[in-house]
Amino acid sequence: IIVLKKKIDKVRQHRAIHRKGRDRTKLPVLSLVGYTNAGKSTLLNQLTNAGALAHDMLFATLDPTTRKVKLPGCKTHPEVLLTDTVGFIQKLPTNLVAAFRATLEEVQEADVLVHVVDVSSPVWTKQERAVRQVLAEIKASDKPIVTVFNKIDLLSSEDAEYLRYEAACNDLQVAVSSITGDGLVDFVATVEEAMSGMLTQVELLIPYSQGQEMNMIHEVGAVETIEYQEKGTYVYARVPKSLASRLDQYSLVSNEDDLSESKKDAEKIDWVAIGRGRHTMAKDDNEQLLDE
Repeated sequence: IIVLKKKIDKVRQHRAIHRKGRDRTKLPVLSLVGYTNAGKSTLLNQLTNAGALAHDMLFATLDPTTRKVKLPGCKTHPEVLLTDTVGFIQKLPTNLVAAFRATLEEVQEADVLVHVVDVSSPVWTKQERAVRQVLAEIKASDKPIVTVFNKIDLLSSEDAEYLRYEAACNDLQVAVSSITGDGLVDFVATVEEAMSGMLTQVELLIPYSQGQEMNMIHEVGAVETIEYQEKGTYVYARVPKSLASRLDQYSLVSNEDDLSESKKDAEKIDWVAIGRGRHTMAKDDNEQLLDE
């Protein structure tokens, strides 16, 4: 136990350093959480080829592995940081509780939690509740949580199909096999759904001298429209709120409320056309002028 506590203290120091570097990337952070042996490291390996330790043993992952991942087919946020964390267990020895909770700082800093559940375990529902309880205790249960029913390859075809159906009928749930890769396409779609609320619409005219800002938009956002004009690059995109605030000086809309209002009045005002410098009035306005 003493050796384990020393390892945990060292992990905390490493995380503090790594977290500063991740903050600079502005990429969303997804933390894999779950009961021990649920298959978190295997899922991380499947998605990133990270080579994280994936052994069937208690506390196999103490130093969380974080990898930059480009999720295939994900349009909301193509690139994310995916972090593996220590597995949860029940009835942890009292003298380890504080140290164990300290390792969950990554979870508190994450934007989205990916709760991996080993559905091949006969007590998986009990384990799922235990993890949810810990998340509530560390005040992380209010984050978007994607529930991954893992190891369906170990179930009968009937049970696996039932879990797929159950997941499809509920929000932010998906059934997968981190060993075979079955269900990972649905996993990406579910993660994209969870991240959709993290982005905000922006409409910008960015000077050509600020090319680094365009690079950041492409890296962490989803560009819908782009056009190169005389004064700069016109872009209509979805980006993290922190980046939207930084780019506010280039906005063609005064604030987010104005952007929402412009969408409501889309029949009369074409904001995209305004940004491109060739706004035309809506058809009913033109007809009214002709009548006058």
